[in-house]
Amino acid sequence: MGSPRALLTLLLALTSAAATPNAGLKTWRRFRKLPYPGDKAFLYDTFPKGFIWAVGTAAYQVEGAFEKDGKGLSIWDTFTRGGSRMARGDVGSDSYHNVRADIRAIQQLKVSHYRFSLSWARIFPNGTRGSYNEAGTGYYRALLRRLKEAGVQPVVTLYHWDLPDHLQQTLGGWSNPELVGIFRDYADFCFQTFGDDVKFWITIDNPFVVARHGYGTGVVAPGIKSDPDLPFRVGHNLIKAHAATWHLYDRRYRPRQQGKLSMALASHWIKPSRSRPESLRECQCSLDHILGWFARPLFTDGDYPPCMKARLGSRLPSFTPEEREQVRGTADFFALSHGATLSFQLVNDSLKFGQQEDLDLRMLLYWVDKEYDRPPIFVVQSGWYVLGNTKTEDPKHMYYLKRFIAGALKSIVFDGVNVIGYTAWSLIDGFEWHREYGIRRGLYYIDFNTPEMTREPKTSATFYRNVIHKNGFPELPENRPAQGVFPCDFAWGVSANSIQVETTPSQFADPNVYLWNVSSNGELTRLEGFSAPPLRRSANCADYATIQQQILHVGVNHFHFSLNWSALVPAGDVARPNATLLGYYRCFTRQLQRANVTPVVTLWHRTRQRSSLPAPLDAMQGAPEAFADYARLCYRELGAHVKMWITLNEPNDEMVSYQEAHEMLRAHALAWHAYDDEFRRLQGGQVSLALHMDWVEPAFSFSREDVEPAQRVLDFKVGWFAEPIFGSGDYPLGMRSWLRQLNSLELPVFNEEYKLLVKGTYDFFAISHFSTKLVTHAKEDSYTYTALLEVQHMIDTTWILSPRPVVPWGLRKALNWVKEHYGDVPVYVMANGVQEDPARFKDSLRVYYLYNYINEALKAYTLNGVNLKGYFAYALSDKRDPEFGMYGQVHEEVIVKASLSNYRNIIQHNGFPDPGAAPQRCPAAPPSCPGCHVLEKRPVVGFLTLVGSGVLITLGLIIYYATKRHKECY
Repeated sequence: MGSPRALLTLLLALTSAAATPNAGLKTWRRFRKLPYPGDKAFLYDTFPKGFIWAVGTAAYQVEGAFEKDGKGLSIWDTFTRGGSRMARGDVGSDSYHNVRADIRAIQQLKVSHYRFSLSWARIFPNGTRGSYNEAGTGYYRALLRRLKEAGVQPVVTLYHWDLPDHLQQTLGGWSNPELVGIFRDYADFCFQTFGDDVKFWITIDNPFVVARHGYGTGVVAPGIKSDPDLPFRVGHNLIKAHAATWHLYDRRYRPRQQGKLSMALASHWIKPSRSRPESLRECQCSLDHILGWFARPLFTDGDYPPCMKARLGSRLPSFTPEEREQVRGTADFFALSHGATLSFQLVNDSLKFGQQEDLDLRMLLYWVDKEYDRPPIFVVQSGWYVLGNTKTEDPKHMYYLKRFIAGALKSIVFDGVNVIGYTAWSLIDGFEWHREYGIRRGLYYIDFNTPEMTREPKTSATFYRNVIHKNGFPELPENRPAQGVFPCDFAWGVSANSIQVETTPSQFADPNVYLWNVSSNGELTRLEGFSAPPLRRSANCADYATIQQQILHVGVNHFHFSLNWSALVPAGDVARPNATLLGYYRCFTRQLQRANVTPVVTLWHRTRQRSSLPAPLDAMQGAPEAFADYARLCYRELGAHVKMWITLNEPNDEMVSYQEAHEMLRAHALAWHAYDDEFRRLQGGQVSLALHMDWVEPAFSFSREDVEPAQRVLDFKVGWFAEPIFGSGDYPLGMRSWLRQLNSLELPVFNEEYKLLVKGTYDFFAISHFSTKLVTHAKEDSYTYTALLEVQHMIDTTWILSPRPVVPWGLRKALNWVKEHYGDVPVYVMANGVQEDPARFKDSLRVYYLYNYINEALKAYTLNGVNLKGYFAYALSDKRDPEFGMYGQVHEEVIVKASLSNYRNIIQHNGFPDPGAAPQRCPAAPPSCPGCHVLEKRPVVGFLTLVGSGVLITLGLIIYYATKRHKECY
């Protein structure tokens, strides 16, 4: 029979072998296979019943009173007094004197649990029982009593980085193995004194930071950086101290107190820089060096990750078999810390192993679940930060909280991970370790320059309280897809910025000579150096390549494209237009009309480079009359086939000056009046302009201070052109008053004649809509701050990006804005589309985008009563609108993408009909001209006629002479 040591070794080996090695590796492969973008869409659902909602703080950050009532110095008290450090946590948030205020804030949030840490030096000033301080113990007793009265459960951390300085100075702190027993004794006192009121204990917070940055890089206290191997010895002692404490609690206190105990382990997330197995292994190794360093000994086999052992060799201490058994299994739940704790260069590039750091809490939770055999996971610290000058409006923090909470919810619902709780960090602003007071992480704002230290709730606190109240993000009726159909005469369209005008001759006008290989493959081989004499005939529609068949394949009944003003009238003189190009446009619009596709034609699509403006008019100053003449030319030459005109497409560009805009409004009005006075009665068409209208949402919809900036941005972006035409005949009142407040005189004045000219020059309201932005008045990032409007632009970090946010409900809000401002005006969504990698022919993002945006348009029509007349997907092809097309292109081959088939299916059903409802009955569309496609190609018809005539004449002659010869025989 072997020795006990040999049996123990065998037992541990068998236990280790039973676990799946590197089971977390499947994480990256699994998430890569999840359906995109559906898996990235926001999940409306709730957390399980009994889910723990918590908020937390750390003693040194918030307590203050660093020398009050017998407290001893901690390593942070000493550390902040040395080197180049500018601030200290001597007062912090003064929680020592503000227990009532902290409890009141906790109650306002409606959390079920409050995580806080004990100041070891406040209880044992020199770190051991012999220095016991009754006043310090009394402070924590009072805090626990008040929490109990408030119905809030405590989550107590024994050690959150603030080691009694006496232990550091006399023993070398955590580098000395003696601290294992000293910490166990301190924990024993805490269990005995407070344990009856505590069901969740954290032994040590973030041992990675303590070991690596306290005793390696020197970034945090005690600031030691002399020995590169010291962090691994410190980590070894921290693990042993935790294990000893767990066994103490398990044997002596758990039977009576029924609590749970763990160590709070923090981690980043990492994603592969390349989709290779080596990159995945490097990601796994990165997590092993930070999280696995402490998690694997506790949750797997009592030993360090193989990757660490292989790379560090003898630098990494080793556990004896007895120590491995002592360490293994010493956690009752997985206490996970995530977010800003490991940011700010605390995970340097050397631990990323060439991979990319990320903030994906959901994937981290899944990795922990698989790597450590499905432990219950309590997120004991999560959140983000704002700059130190931010007050009660903290949108960045709020949306990161939303992102992390949403990730935890998906982890539970979609991935089956056993997440039992979430802790927002932190309750109040405080001293932020090596960042001092340069950032804020609290849900409650504190003005550190006032003696009262009043706790003021931030918007992030309001958000978190609402999430807790609803237990997540329950689905509301407006979040559900709508069922229903659009009216029978709804305009389904597709848009293109312009059409490819190719004046390449067809085969019937080709001057080259070919050999026809009749006996073999039938190929034509061009003979070099030979050409046929030129054909003396006028150009025909069949001479040019068109996109008519592509349009018909989509199934739309409208097609929107822009004319090229500078090419049609190169010299700016409408008396000398480009006849060839004009003929092409005439042919193209006629072809569309004969195929029952209504052409929607833009006269001028302004670009930032003004490339489509005729050279003599390379500024809008003085151009309105020229534009009106150009419009008359187009109406006259194309109006027989075009019944919907857009004068200006998206003129409301932020690069346009107020004076340019004033001239463009005049140009539009003159063009509209020209059609109304001279062409409408005969042609019966409609004219308007199309405005770019991405939605602008207040970052805090419950804050008037953000609602007003959102309205201001819409006034300046949309109302700027809409109000003079569809409203009062003048610029928006809010726009004028804001500029007047800034003492700006740049906005031109409308006289009465100008107002009469511009007001009412529309037949419908057309918008181009692609995305949504958030705005707040609180300045956070100078790169996305608009000084003129005093607004900060931002996005919700839970939105799908490509690269602009995909926010379907923004379209519905934009359409409602039009209705609220301009009543029952007919509305067309003239362009709506998303950017996606053109190499992805299975363009799942565009499929998702079109389905959901059209569904929101349906809600606007059916639920909000918007007079919506049509929807145009943008764009037809990548060839002219790169990354937006429903047709792709590889060399000369045209590829039909998945989005085209899905869009056609929506069109065929005229929306999203309720399966249980009677089918919609619409009048049959007039049949298209079946012979038009052939008749349009006159050279083909002529050629076939000529051949047919020759055959008939030849047959006639044969019959005639055969008959004649027969008669002569008699």
